[in-house]
Amino acid sequence: MFPALAIVFPAIDPVAFSAGPFSIHWYALSYVAGILIGWWYLHRLNSIPPYALTEKALDDIILWIVIGIILGGRLGYVFFYNSDYYFSNPQDILKVWNGGMSFHGGLIGVILAIYLLAKKHRLEFWRVIDLVACVTPIGLALGRIANFINGELYGRVTDVSWGVVFPGQEEARHPSQLYESFLEGFILLVIMALLVFFTNSRDKPGTLSGYFLIFYSLFRFSMEIFREPDAHIGFLQFGFTMGQLLCIPMMLFGIYLVLRPRGKRK
Repeated sequence: MFPALAIVFPAIDPVAFSAGPFSIHWYALSYVAGILIGWWYLHRLNSIPPYALTEKALDDIILWIVIGIILGGRLGYVFFYNSDYYFSNPQDILKVWNGGMSFHGGLIGVILAIYLLAKKHRLEFWRVIDLVACVTPIGLALGRIANFINGELYGRVTDVSWGVVFPGQEEARHPSQLYESFLEGFILLVIMALLVFFTNSRDKPGTLSGYFLIFYSLFRFSMEIFREPDAHIGFLQFGFTMGQLLCIPMMLFGIYLVLRPRGKRK
């Protein structure tokens, strides 16, 4: 029996379409769409001086980012969220459909990938990573919507009128995936655009990356209040979740990037 003021989760098929034995899931499509739209937006940002990327680097960057997201995101989930299980069952590490990905791990993977790309093409790392930081919220927005479609990573039990009864649940829960899509995705995308077009942040390499880390950490830390912690982890020290603890060093490093002294540039 569902609560009177609850919204029953709509019958959304996680599979977007299938052909024979092959199935394409909305989650996979969200990654593809986020990367392609982000690439288009990256082209637009790079058309404004100072130019961070060469044409050759723009052609290569999608491959590097995809590798960083997949390797970093998966290894991040393995180490941050379920290391005991995967150390005992290493054959399951490659099963990305079982357990999922970690944003914090994917972030580390993308940073390393951009570092190698910048080194290969002899580009200024901080200028390149600043542009990537500006487009990242696109993928975050679409990815959280895909989490909602999958009925996963839902929120804590609630009695608000917009609470959703997800599949396999008997109580209404916060649709925290949509909260995160709005804040960490669309709102953060607008904030980064305002910083690019209406401030001089782009003239100070690393500053845009710092603002991204600060605002993402603030939004993610606050949204964890509504999100149900992973069942096998639960709450950690001082009642924090793993997501909140991982946001703390991100926030501190972001503040450092924004406030760090910079010498005069030629």
